Amino acid sequence: MRKGRWSLQSVIIMFVCLVVTVSLLITDLLISTRVAKGTEESQAEKARNVARMVAHSPLVIEAMSGKRNEKDIQPFTNEITKATNVYFIVVMDMKGIRKSHPDPKKIGKPFVGGDEGPVLKGKEHQSISKGSLGPSLRSFTPIKDEKGKQIGAVAVGISLDNVQKAVNKSRTGIFIGTIIGVLIGVLGAVILARYIKKILLGLEPFAIAKLLEERSAMLQSVHEGIVAVDQEATITLVNRAALKLFEKAGLRENPIGTNIEEYMSTAHLNDFLKTGKVELDEEQNLNGITLLTNRVPVIVGNKVVGAIATFRDKTEIQVLAEQLTGVRIYADALRAQAHEFMNKLHVIMGMIHMGYYDKVVNYINETVDHRNTEIGSVTKRIKDPVLAGFLIGKLSHARESGAELIVSCDHPLPQPADSGVTHELITIVGNFIDNAIDAVADCSVKKIAVEFDYGDDILTIKVKDTGAGMSEELQNQIFKKGFSTNGENRGLGLYLVSQAIKKLEGEVILSSKPGKGTVFAVYLPYIAEGEPG
Repeated sequence: MRKGRWSLQSVIIMFVCLVVTVSLLITDLLISTRVAKGTEESQAEKARNVARMVAHSPLVIEAMSGKRNEKDIQPFTNEITKATNVYFIVVMDMKGIRKSHPDPKKIGKPFVGGDEGPVLKGKEHQSISKGSLGPSLRSFTPIKDEKGKQIGAVAVGISLDNVQKAVNKSRTGIFIGTIIGVLIGVLGAVILARYIKKILLGLEPFAIAKLLEERSAMLQSVHEGIVAVDQEATITLVNRAALKLFEKAGLRENPIGTNIEEYMSTAHLNDFLKTGKVELDEEQNLNGITLLTNRVPVIVGNKVVGAIATFRDKTEIQVLAEQLTGVRIYADALRAQAHEFMNKLHVIMGMIHMGYYDKVVNYINETVDHRNTEIGSVTKRIKDPVLAGFLIGKLSHARESGAELIVSCDHPLPQPADSGVTHELITIVGNFIDNAIDAVADCSVKKIAVEFDYGDDILTIKVKDTGAGMSEELQNQIFKKGFSTNGENRGLGLYLVSQAIKKLEGEVILSSKPGKGTVFAVYLPYIAEGEPG
């Protein structure tokens, strides 16, 4: 993306200033033309009114009728000229001979201009012409006696220079207003540009476009499904991974623009938009598919304006978790056995160095017999080799920790028809045993008993310990994700146990009292290998 030549702020300022300036100039041109025309019409109306006033004056009518001395007309018109501020007032008879004039020397001489013809024929009119006083705007009105007979005419002139001055005066105000408008427009453009720049976090258009491209690439490349909604819970963004999850759940139509609650009623984003509280790793069932959902609010100006939800298929996560859990459990079992074997080798080595050969033989025989008895007891009753090997490893681990672990099974436990059940059993039993070892660590009596009982397609597992026991409040919380009495970043073991039991459609019963130890009893449907499901 190539950087632009001009910044966004500069472009906005220039564009707004140009628009405002052109708009005001056009407005000025239109208004000025109208004002100029209006001013000219106003001056012409003024001349017409003065001419009519003089034409209807009794003094002028009597003088022009011969009832009064014509010399009285000159002082009268001079007075009217001064009062109305017109250029001139000329009274003439029917032959166009002046009876008054600003220049007394021109009284008695013919009217100059050649535009008096129509008024001497009784028609009132206006014209622009050049007379003895220069070019002027003239208004002509006939003078009539009492009987309506025309006895003369009046010409009132207004200097074209005065008309232009009036027009210019009117346009000056418009011009000043235009300048002020342009200045205000420039100021407004600067303020608008800064405001837009602030909203865009100081980013230029090329940077915004680059960020959008990067965001789109990032959203489409992640494996988690991502859905964004606005404050009305309308879906505004969905990435490819989310569409695949929706399609897997039987939701095939394009969700963009639809309400999230209508599209997937289990989303519960309407309530989330009201609270704005972050929700992480919440389970959600979507048409039979279990999803782990994270919900995060989009906050602008301390106000929730939307939300983003991410989805992961829990099945995939469980497979990984089971693999990791199984590997860890197997590794712990092997480590315990190796550690126990090394301790016995050290004992044997010491006895050999001291020459106690007979005792070495007896010690080896006892160890082998005990080992064979222990292994034989487990493998005889537990037919699943994976589970049996796991329990043997736990026996070594318990001895290493100083605890006595007893595994019992009244009736042989056959292999399950589904090998996945074995992994779930290892998760359940392994976590119970580990917790029991921790529980008896500080007790004088360190005994743990694991009992298996199988019959009528039901497997019962009981894990008992002689630990300190738990309070009722603690019992209500131990299966919650993240809860632990062993510090931070723990609390997943019993949560995984509860999930495994739920997956196998079983149930767990916890019995514990402070100072009396703890008993976990698990009841699971169990289909043996070779039996009909």
